Amino acid sequence: MKRMLINATQPEELRVALIDGQSIYDFDIEQKGQERKRSNIYKARVSRIEPSLGAAFVDFGAEKHGFLSSKELAPQYLKNKKGKNSITECLTQGQEIIVQVDKEERGTKGAALTTFISLPGHYLVLMPNNPEAGGISRSLEGKDREEVKENFRSLDVPEGMGLIARTAAQGSSLEELQWDLEYLLSVWDAIQEANQLRKAPFLIYRDDDLISRTLRDFLREDITEVLVDTDEAFEKASEFSGRLAPDLQDKVKRYNEAVPLFTRYQVESQIETAYQREVELNNGGSITIDQTEALVAIDINSSKATSGADIEETALKTNLEAAKEVAKQLRLRDIGGLIVIDFIDMGSLRNKRAVEDLMLESISLDRAKTQVGRISRFGLLEMSRQRLRPSLQERWTQDIGSLSTAVLRLIEEEAGKKKSGEVRAVVSSDMSVFLLNERRSRINEIEERTNVRVVVVSDPTRSDNRFEVTRIRSDDNKTRGETSYKIQDKIGTSSKFDSALKKKSLEEAAVSITPNKKPRRKGQGFLSMIVETLTGQPKKVPPSKPKPKPKPRRGPNKQRRANKDFKPKENNRNLQRGSNNRSKTNKSISQTKEGSGEPKEGAGKQATNQKNDFKNAKPQKKIKTDPVQNKKPKKMPSTKVVEAKEKTKKIEPKKTKEKAETSEISALTENKNLEVPKQESKKSAKDWGRASNDPRNKG
Repeated sequence: MKRMLINATQPEELRVALIDGQSIYDFDIEQKGQERKRSNIYKARVSRIEPSLGAAFVDFGAEKHGFLSSKELAPQYLKNKKGKNSITECLTQGQEIIVQVDKEERGTKGAALTTFISLPGHYLVLMPNNPEAGGISRSLEGKDREEVKENFRSLDVPEGMGLIARTAAQGSSLEELQWDLEYLLSVWDAIQEANQLRKAPFLIYRDDDLISRTLRDFLREDITEVLVDTDEAFEKASEFSGRLAPDLQDKVKRYNEAVPLFTRYQVESQIETAYQREVELNNGGSITIDQTEALVAIDINSSKATSGADIEETALKTNLEAAKEVAKQLRLRDIGGLIVIDFIDMGSLRNKRAVEDLMLESISLDRAKTQVGRISRFGLLEMSRQRLRPSLQERWTQDIGSLSTAVLRLIEEEAGKKKSGEVRAVVSSDMSVFLLNERRSRINEIEERTNVRVVVVSDPTRSDNRFEVTRIRSDDNKTRGETSYKIQDKIGTSSKFDSALKKKSLEEAAVSITPNKKPRRKGQGFLSMIVETLTGQPKKVPPSKPKPKPKPRRGPNKQRRANKDFKPKENNRNLQRGSNNRSKTNKSISQTKEGSGEPKEGAGKQATNQKNDFKNAKPQKKIKTDPVQNKKPKKMPSTKVVEAKEKTKKIEPKKTKEKAETSEISALTENKNLEVPKQESKKSAKDWGRASNDPRNKG
């Protein structure tokens, strides 16, 4: 049995709950002073165009400018009806347009706007500037859908407008649908007339209040009765239902019992779970709901659940119960956007599919559009839910006014129970001052109606959102003579601070091992020992760099090392140079014979040997020989240079000698008229600086 409960006893807030039996499946709340902008229609002005975002910022009268995307432009604003349109081509800065709030502003984000206007009625939804929109609610199936489709085609819809049949159209006649359409057309005509009266920005049309909106969206044949607990709210609900659906007006009734309406149907305790972070399940498990800017994370815990035979069965039962509770909490809290559910890990693929099927079945009752994915290999199920209105957490402000209303509601619920003698409310100091002054009349009314004494106790150690309401029975003799409140000796510390102030003694371990004395490092000097003793840290010694190897020193005019692997290149230039030298040598020998008449001994042999040796000789650097020995003493070369020099001498001793002789012959051949001088006096080899075995010493 489905009921609609309207609670208006608190003037600060209005609450509406939809229940099936004693289980709540939808809930909405409206606090005094809170403005709801969704579905309102405004005349706005374009304040700024952003081509990089493909959108425009619109001033519609709110503190933050609204966001209008190029995708939300109606056909009347488009320049190119078929192709793509740029936002700069469709709108201009300062242009006045009619917009409707699609999403409420959240945090730093402004409201999302659209130019596709939609006017909801009881049976139909009119879209006056969107001819492509239209259809029938997906909740209608079978014969009911076919009947609605036949009546839907018979309606006289003006050209250029779209129409949607709601779920309430089930079982309605053609006359009822036509009546609802005419009402919506009259509303659109009034909006267009108001648009011509004033300049932007201003509010043109406000959506219905909570009572009218709930009756318009949910009052159908399956609702058994509508219970209202105040006279003013009852008159308003009865009048609106009579204009909206005269056949259903008799379902609106006045609730007159002493027990509060929500307490009578056990709704109050279920609503309290919507404000809590953790919700307990019937089998001992629990779910934890955390709302963030990006997504909503829901964690399923087995906690005290032990009903299954093994761990797989326990996880399956907990997940199945959690799936139904998650779908319920999403509706109660009005959570929208991306949602990630972390189910308990299950090994069986069949069990995962059972949880997914139950999740889809539970969400089918939700009027918001939802998309549900599969359980991944990490045990996560991703889903999205349409954001119809701001979530309950965003709408409910925890100021002292709303918190005092919650305290009075609990006081009224406890006082309405049988055999209640006294109700004590322990609250913060600020809350007690607010209740005893601003809400004194409400407390007196509860005491007179229930004949129960209400005591408000101030506790300076509590915060405003931490309160406690206790009921004392009238037949309880133990507490009858006691005072309502015991004065504390110490004020200022609460239980949560006592644990921090108490010093806890750590338990000593059974085994305690200390390392041996660290040996002193090698090369530790006296200064480093003092530093280590004073500071407790060893002195940092920079790492020693490796000493570079000494380079071999070369004396002046000394022969360099011989390269054993050196091989000369035999090119044409070297061969030509060798032939020229041979020709010069032969010519010089012939000239010597002609000029002197006495050729030098061994000249022919030397020329012949020179030819043979020149072919096989390797190019070498010229070695300068000093015939004079009267020079200053030279520095001794390094050991490596001496060794290299000796190796060079051992390898090629003949080539150096032949090279010197070749240089002498070439010097003689350069001057053609040069005559060999006669030896006037013989000098010793020692005087010329020659070695004793030099061949030039002969003669």
